[in-house]
Amino acid sequence: MKTVLIVDHDEGMRENLAVILRRDYRVLRVATGEAALQVMEKEDVELMLLDVRLPGIGGFEVLKIARENYPSVEVIITSAVRDLDAAIEAMRYGAYHYISKDFDHEAIRSLVAKASERQDLNRDVVRLRAEVSERVDREFVVGPSRRTREIVELVQKVAKLSATVLILGESGTGKELLARLVHRGAGVPDAPFVAVNLAAIPRELVESTLFGHEKGSFTGAIRQQLGKFELAAGGTLFLDEVGDLRYDLQAKLLRALQEGEIERIGGTHPIKTSFRLIAATNVDLDKAIKSGTFREDLYYRLNVIPLKMPALRDRIEDLPDLVRFFLRRYNLKFRKNILGIADSSLEILNAYWWPGNIRELENLIERLVAVSDKDWITDEDLPYELHMARLSASETKSDKLLERAVSTFERNFIVRALEKEDWNVTATARTLGVPLSTLKFKMDKLEIRELARKVRGN
Repeated sequence: MKTVLIVDHDEGMRENLAVILRRDYRVLRVATGEAALQVMEKEDVELMLLDVRLPGIGGFEVLKIARENYPSVEVIITSAVRDLDAAIEAMRYGAYHYISKDFDHEAIRSLVAKASERQDLNRDVVRLRAEVSERVDREFVVGPSRRTREIVELVQKVAKLSATVLILGESGTGKELLARLVHRGAGVPDAPFVAVNLAAIPRELVESTLFGHEKGSFTGAIRQQLGKFELAAGGTLFLDEVGDLRYDLQAKLLRALQEGEIERIGGTHPIKTSFRLIAATNVDLDKAIKSGTFREDLYYRLNVIPLKMPALRDRIEDLPDLVRFFLRRYNLKFRKNILGIADSSLEILNAYWWPGNIRELENLIERLVAVSDKDWITDEDLPYELHMARLSASETKSDKLLERAVSTFERNFIVRALEKEDWNVTATARTLGVPLSTLKFKMDKLEIRELARKVRGN
């Protein structure tokens, strides 16, 4: 139940409003502005009915202080007289509404309910702004590999459950995308998805980020701030790199999971919240438990439904689908029209170890699309280390490695020369200073003829 603070010098009016609202809200009552400000420092007030005429600090002064220090609180001004100028002033100071005290019961109930809805909407806006950059154009690519099919089938089974999910896997494997897939599978499209990368937050700010804080709770806390737990209410909280969470905060996370409540820094009472937790880590939590850096009881609470995200090298059959997906994405971003990637180039990508997993592949495709002015990505566009990885995979003798390296350089050199001459073989032979027959022989040996046919055909 949301907390409503009634501030009115008239005891009868305070009691009347309390009777009207206590069925749907937790109601607090005070008679002065000073008392109202003291209550707001200690209690989690969300709505306030504020009388204009108060002894001591007046209603408009309380309103200004509340809007500055507690911006999430919705304030309804009440007055014994109808005064248009006072109503205009109340709106200018940020009140939700102004109402005279000759209201009927249903009118006040309706007004408070609408103020509550606006507060919820404002919280949704804060949450969406916080995550909008993370939500744009993020999809889980389902390829043909058995490992991918198995994990998608498991997600479909567990998505509608409210149980905590722990996603394990190396960095860059797409753990957050998998978490979003679980979230979407729950079938509640309007529910929030709040993602937090714990490794990217300075250690001293982690607690405030997750649990929020009250004004004045520490140096720099100039106003109340909602934490990620509250922003995720009714939806999913995704904690990435949970293995890096400070040990002293692991107990607070455990309590939030077990009790369904959190407490802001500087808060005086627990706040109930309901969310589904999905955690992810690339840390070996068994080793972390043995070394004393991760709580065993928290591990068991997180590891209700474990999902293991395979490395890209273990789902290499998915690489062509991933490449096509990233090509589409960065064609749109850079306003390019790259048609695809050469088969030989795809073979080079297949032979690479991909220590950075899907993130490394995405970064590569983004770079290739950004700098390319051609219709196709070919071997000469790929970085040197990818060529060497392919050579290392196919050859073990140093003389063979050197021979293949020389051939790769020669092939790239000829292809670039052909591009400059618009793939005119005769003109390219003149540019390179070699007989036409020699160039044709080289093109056959280095498998450039097929590439030339593809380019001329497109």
